[in-house]
Amino acid sequence: MSIKVENLTHIYDEGMPFANKSLDDVTLEIKDGDFVGLIGHTGSGKSTLIQHLNGILKPSSGKIYINDFDITVKGLNLTEIRKRVGVVFQYPEYQLFEETIEKDVAYGPTNLGLDSNEVLKRVKEALESVGLNYEKFKDISPFDLSGGQKRRVAIAGVIAMNPEVLILDEPTAGLDPGGRDEIFELIVNLHKKKNMTVILSSHNMDDMAKLANTIIVMNRGKVEFIGTPKEIFKSHSKRLKEIGLDIPQVLELAIKLREKGFNIREDIITIEEAKEEISKFIHQRIDK
Repeated sequence: MSIKVENLTHIYDEGMPFANKSLDDVTLEIKDGDFVGLIGHTGSGKSTLIQHLNGILKPSSGKIYINDFDITVKGLNLTEIRKRVGVVFQYPEYQLFEETIEKDVAYGPTNLGLDSNEVLKRVKEALESVGLNYEKFKDISPFDLSGGQKRRVAIAGVIAMNPEVLILDEPTAGLDPGGRDEIFELIVNLHKKKNMTVILSSHNMDDMAKLANTIIVMNRGKVEFIGTPKEIFKSHSKRLKEIGLDIPQVLELAIKLREKGFNIREDIITIEEAKEEISKFIHQRIDK
C-alpha cells in the first residue's frame, strides 16, 4: 500500500495574525511494506504530517495519494481510508474508556458495522498479536493494567481494524526501558508477520538506526533528508546536529575511536555492528 505526498502544505490558523506554516511543500513516497522512521525536533512537522496520512487533518494545499487514490478531494468519505491506515498517537492509553479490555478493542470493529462473530475474531487476533491472551485479559478493566500493558491494549484497538499501514507517534513515550523494548519488539513482529507498512515517529536515534529501513528527517516543516539509516547518520551527522538532532551513540563512539587511531568502520550505527567490529579489531591486534 503505497503513500505519495505531493507539495503538501499545512497552515494552522490560516488567515489569522498568528498563522503558522507547519508543513511547507512536502513531497515524499512511502513504499508498500516499508518500515519508515520519522525523525525531527519538536515543531519540525512530524505529527502534523502523520495526521494528514489518514485524513485527520486537511492540507492547505497539495495532494496525498493512498494507492494512487487522492484522499484530499473535498467531500470525500474517508471511512475506508481510516480502516486501512491506522494511527496510534502519543499516550494512546489515554483513549481507553470501556469497562473491559474486550469491549475497548471491539469498539472500532463494531463501529465498522461488522457482525459479532467477525468482531470477536478480530479482538482475539488483535490481543494475541500484542502478546495478551484473550481469555486471561478480556474481562479485566484496562485501567487495572501496567503502563506497558495499557499501551498494548490501545495498539490492539487499532490492529483490530486490520490496517495495512500502521502509524505510531512516539509509541514508547513515558515507558521504562523494559516497557519500551516490549513495544518495539511488538511493532517489529507486526511488521514482519502482517507485512504492514510501518511509520514510526521517535526522538531516539538509536532505536531508529536499529529498526527502520528508511528514515525521513523533518526540519521546520520541510523534508531535510530521506535515505537508509546508514546514509542518513553517516553522511549527514553534522547537519543533524545543526538542526538539533542527535546521532546514534554507537556512531559517536566509533567516531571517537577512529580519532584515537582505531581502524574500525565509519558506518557503524548499531550495538551489534559495534560488537562485531571491535571484536575484529581486537583479534587483529592479538594476531599481530
